[in-house]
Amino acid sequence: MSSVDLIDFDPLTVPDELGHFGEFGGSYVPETLVTPLAELTAAYREASADPEFQEDLERELREFAGRSTPLYFAKRLTEQLKGAQIYLKREDLLHTGAHKINNVVGQLLLARRMGKTRIIAETGAGQHGVATAAGCARFGLKCVIYMGAEDMRRQALNVYRMRLHGAEVRGVEAGQKTLKDAVNEAMRDWVADSRNTHYVLGSALGAHPYPMMVRDFHRVIGRETRQQILEQAGRLPDEMAACVGGGSNAIGFFFDFLKDESVRLVGVEAGGRRIHPGEHAARFSGGRLGVLQGSKTWLLQNEDGQIEKTHSVSAGLDYAAVGPEHAFYRSLGRIDFSSSSDDECLNAFQLLSRCEGIIPALESSHGLAYAVRRAPEMSPDQILCINLSGRGDKDVQEASRLMDAVENLRKENE
Repeated sequence: MSSVDLIDFDPLTVPDELGHFGEFGGSYVPETLVTPLAELTAAYREASADPEFQEDLERELREFAGRSTPLYFAKRLTEQLKGAQIYLKREDLLHTGAHKINNVVGQLLLARRMGKTRIIAETGAGQHGVATAAGCARFGLKCVIYMGAEDMRRQALNVYRMRLHGAEVRGVEAGQKTLKDAVNEAMRDWVADSRNTHYVLGSALGAHPYPMMVRDFHRVIGRETRQQILEQAGRLPDEMAACVGGGSNAIGFFFDFLKDESVRLVGVEAGGRRIHPGEHAARFSGGRLGVLQGSKTWLLQNEDGQIEKTHSVSAGLDYAAVGPEHAFYRSLGRIDFSSSSDDECLNAFQLLSRCEGIIPALESSHGLAYAVRRAPEMSPDQILCINLSGRGDKDVQEASRLMDAVENLRKENE
């Protein structure tokens, strides 16, 4: 299928019953997880068709998570960049500080419906972990969070927040001590105790039904954006962009616009220090097709199939694979992909803070960095929407350390 076929294509027809988005996705898991995943798939499809479940979900998103979120016209940023009108979808204003709570609320309601009493999750930047811990406190569920030791160092504030909500945070010392390693440990835990435990996977990746399920729980972002931009501007945006690690915020933001061919959709990956093995996490710039943690997709691996080290200034984008639905729409030519470097990200982090009084997450700053490059290329009557997926309180200390290091290096070279 090519981009010209999209007008006749219904996004709701993917994935298929086996979880495939074209050649991507699927379920590549140990035999011990085949039955739990099948049970989860059946339970999710049943819940999706249950009006009572949907009413509970809508109520919890409204009363607990704080939906809806505003679509904010960034007037001063627009004036400074001298190009397109820039709108920000303010997922940073949600309870716990990021879009992650949308998926967490949905999965916890599903887990409770299935009779699960113990919840596990992985986290990189800590926002999914905090959302899961808060949700478990809300519903009275036991909670264990796996987090790489390096990410725990970078995101110490979020570690404390998780523990404050009553979660047990287990540091992972294996591998790079980041997100991929946390996912590995969470999957081992689930294999050992799937009868009582539900794994709240935090992004639109992994084995079926997770990419589909996480996407669906985040579609509320795009539905609201569509209604709000029509109310505020009287038309759809010309372009939309969002950061992409696994890709949950982006697919939720993009999904309800997929059939609008006039709207360009751009995912922004972590360019890191440079596009070189071990120096970045831009799967579409330096990766190849493979299988990782249950799913066939684009990932960073060497010629021998070994997973390459990744790097990003943001813990939440520091992952070797991308969600299979993103790989699928890229193959169709419907979603374009770019990347932002660490330096561009830190500059955008500061720019939005000073222009608009909004401190963005370092993950979201990758999308903002794209806007800084892209908006001046567009005309003043065009509209560029950016998904501000999270707030940057958690990143202030790490960003300060990195910016101080850059400044000290500059002084040394003078």
